[in-house]
Amino acid sequence: MAVSRVFREERVSRRLAGDALFVSLTAVHAAILVAAPSAPVIALGMWWNANTISHNFIHRPFFQSRGANSAFALWLSLLLGFPQAEWRDRHLRHHAGVERFVRPSRASAFQALAIVAVFAAIAVMAPRFFLLTWLPGWAAGLGLCWLQGHYEHERGTTSHYGRLYNFFFFNDGYHVEHHEKPGVYWLDLPAERSDGARRSAWPAVLRWIDDARAWGLDGLEALVLRSARLQHFVISRHVAAVRRLLPDPVAIHRITVVGGGLFPRTALVVRNLFPDAEIAIVDADAAHLETARRFLPESVSVRHARFEGERIAGADLVVIPLAFVGDRASLYADPPAPRVLVHEWIWAARPSSVVISWLLLKRLTLVTR
Repeated sequence: MAVSRVFREERVSRRLAGDALFVSLTAVHAAILVAAPSAPVIALGMWWNANTISHNFIHRPFFQSRGANSAFALWLSLLLGFPQAEWRDRHLRHHAGVERFVRPSRASAFQALAIVAVFAAIAVMAPRFFLLTWLPGWAAGLGLCWLQGHYEHERGTTSHYGRLYNFFFFNDGYHVEHHEKPGVYWLDLPAERSDGARRSAWPAVLRWIDDARAWGLDGLEALVLRSARLQHFVISRHVAAVRRLLPDPVAIHRITVVGGGLFPRTALVVRNLFPDAEIAIVDADAAHLETARRFLPESVSVRHARFEGERIAGADLVVIPLAFVGDRASLYADPPAPRVLVHEWIWAARPSSVVISWLLLKRLTLVTR
């Protein structure tokens, strides 16, 4: 009984210290805005605060007094430039899966009027600063917040377990865990980590990098489609790389190729090297599959689906493209098949990897389970 009470008191003490830290950091945020009021500082400060202090305050208000919480919500509204009450209502509806419009509350309206008053005061006292620094920084901060929210859920709720991000953002990366248990305090989220959670190697605000990489590689694939010489070159280089990694005949009867691409070179390569194997292509882009069909025999099956790194039952070999959007580290930690060939950039050297082509800037890595 005494041990249980001590444990509860310790948890309460940790939470009080954490809440006090958040309150103190809002003062630091305000001081930085006053001392160095540049557009990047305004934007980054809004994005950081909205996803740390403001977000935690939504789920677990810091004060026992209703008046104190209302005052702090107003303070956050002025600091960030949007009504905390509106942000809270929208966010809690998001957790409940309710997207319908709800009329703004009185608290939201009051906070919005206070924000307008502060903006007007800045515009009157420093019009040039307001137009060239404050407004651009504020708009950029809103954009960063939108990017964060979009990519936290773009392919389903996704977590990021990077230590650096979770240190500075107070475990905000544990997003799957947060959605499963929204009331769990931020200090306790790592204990709720789920091995089956969808994860990304990038923090949410940087996950567009995967999409940009995929778009760029799609452009290169489109060039290969127009040239028989390029098609012969990329196939021959990939055949040589696979032969170096799998030099001896092995029992490979079922092969899954992730991402058929516009030009399905990987499927053509493995069909050449393993003519008796059953080959399937899995691609999230239906248009790519339709283009790839023109180059493939009917014996190669195609499936319109997104591969998330899960194990593929019955597959002896899985091939991962350079444009794979997901947690690449999990492919090495928990391979989806007994043998996995992973396309990487040429500088991503690993054991059991070979250079496909210096011209293509690619290498191929063999992962075994």
